[in-house]
Amino acid sequence: MRYHRAPVSLAVCAALALLVGCGGGAVSESDKSPAPSGSSGSGGVPPVPEAGRGPAAGKGSKDPDDVNGDGYRDLVVPVTPRSDPDEGPGITHERVGVVFGSAHGLDPATRAVYGRGDLGLPPAAASGGDDDNVAADAVTVADLDGDGFPDFVAPAGGTDVEVGGISMGRNVPYIAWGTPTGPGGAGTKATPLQLPSGVSEFGIGIDVRGDFDGDGHPDVAGVSRDTGTVWILYGPFSRSGAPARSGTLPGADGTLYADALDPAGKPKVTALLLHHMDDGEQTSGTLYADPRTGTGREVRKGNAYAFGDFDGDGRRDLAIGDDGSRNDEPGSETEAPDVEDSLSVYPGAGGAPTTYRLPTAPAAARTDYGPGGYLAADPDGDGRDGILVATYDGATLIDGSERRTVRRRGPARTGGKKIPAKWRHARPYAAADFDADGRDEVVMGWGADALFGLYGQRPTHWWITSGASGRDVTSFALTQGP
Repeated sequence: MRYHRAPVSLAVCAALALLVGCGGGAVSESDKSPAPSGSSGSGGVPPVPEAGRGPAAGKGSKDPDDVNGDGYRDLVVPVTPRSDPDEGPGITHERVGVVFGSAHGLDPATRAVYGRGDLGLPPAAASGGDDDNVAADAVTVADLDGDGFPDFVAPAGGTDVEVGGISMGRNVPYIAWGTPTGPGGAGTKATPLQLPSGVSEFGIGIDVRGDFDGDGHPDVAGVSRDTGTVWILYGPFSRSGAPARSGTLPGADGTLYADALDPAGKPKVTALLLHHMDDGEQTSGTLYADPRTGTGREVRKGNAYAFGDFDGDGRRDLAIGDDGSRNDEPGSETEAPDVEDSLSVYPGAGGAPTTYRLPTAPAAARTDYGPGGYLAADPDGDGRDGILVATYDGATLIDGSERRTVRRRGPARTGGKKIPAKWRHARPYAAADFDADGRDEVVMGWGADALFGLYGQRPTHWWITSGASGRDVTSFALTQGP
């Protein structure tokens, strides 16, 4: 499962009690506030789900997104409890939520939330006012030791180090080992990832997972904080946190994105994209279609991406293009005509890319941050992925010559506040086949916080669509208030 480029973003156990219990899986009574109005089965406003319960113990699975190993795919989401109104805008309270799957797909009543303590992580170097703070988009889920229960890899700041006159906290990733009921657990401690000797003194962040050598064991990769070197740590990993081996790829500083792991756990080389740094403007990247070769291909400018089989030939392709963000410095607010409102698909078989025009946003709707990224989705189950493109009123699915809109909207008012019309649309968050019927469901998310309206952060309301239709398999709100 891949999440789109836009970042997504919970205080102490007591503050979370209205949503879910603490302790890595035990769930308490849900919020007693009245559920929002609207039909949950036809794109209406999602209700608060029934009182939650923890997941059943699994026996192990090869699906990299089956968190408790019970044979059903799960969904990792950000959870943001209500903040103290006296706190400043820089204070965050974030947790990692998991909605567990079932024979009928995702079950909102079976859920868990994890803070740093639940995962056994040491305190973060910069907690932002919350020592239990851990963001979902900073966590990489991968079964590193191959026991059938995916592990959570999360950052933890170490002591400050100084190199070349620059002082910075050393970034050391930690592994919260998976169990039959989810990662971590009472009294457990996460294991520091053993980094190769050549990694910078500043450490490294783990950005992505994949099977970069095609041996069937999940690997993880990140970019060195000072040199920009791409490091790949190959699995399987020992319980002491040591990779089987490590290696590097050439490239400049940037952000890594990887293709999806095979949901059945089959060995298959995972492509890797190093997207070059940007300040809002659209920038290019280097595509390592087969990281084993160490040879990359330069691809066009574009800050949105998706890996998928978009031509139906059985090979994985890369879609990359304009996500609508712009550098707002004078003279830099526009993009070249070949970049503006377009995306290109680089075929997995090689050859020239095919370019598609994107829906043109109304001038009044445009922002410097864009509407979000792309997702690959196969909602009709024909074996060919479509490209789900975030727009300023939802999303557009580009599937060959066909285009379909996917829209969900949040309430007009919440918490006594009126929501601006331009911020009521949900954004695409993920796509996967959660009910094993051969067709992908699309996950749309929405939040009332202004950070969602601007950047897509802090979603609280979720729709799991029936394909790309106006019907929902389920919908729910993970929120503490009305």
